Amino acid sequence: MPRIAVEDNSRMSLRIRAEEKALLLRAVALKHTDLTDFVLHHALRAAKAVIEQADHVQLSERDSLRVLDLLENPPPPNSKLMASARALPKRQ
Repeated sequence: MPRIAVEDNSRMSLRIRAEEKALLLRAVALKHTDLTDFVLHHALRAAKAVIEQADHVQLSERDSLRVLDLLENPPPPNSKLMASARALPKRQ
């Protein structure tokens, strides 16, 4: 019987060496889960950590104080900023 084409295929294939798969299968057995859940759980945790790290800027105390000072005491606008502001479309 022919297979029906699936438009939204949420499958993902991986090619790994036999020893890597054996290692994963041993961990799966120790955790009493299945390979898909094990890999997905750990891959999602790693992905979230990477995204979290990329989304947050770490400032030194000196840089943090500098940013706060600039927010409280912004410098006067320079000529490029003024020209850009004049080039903006007028609100109606």
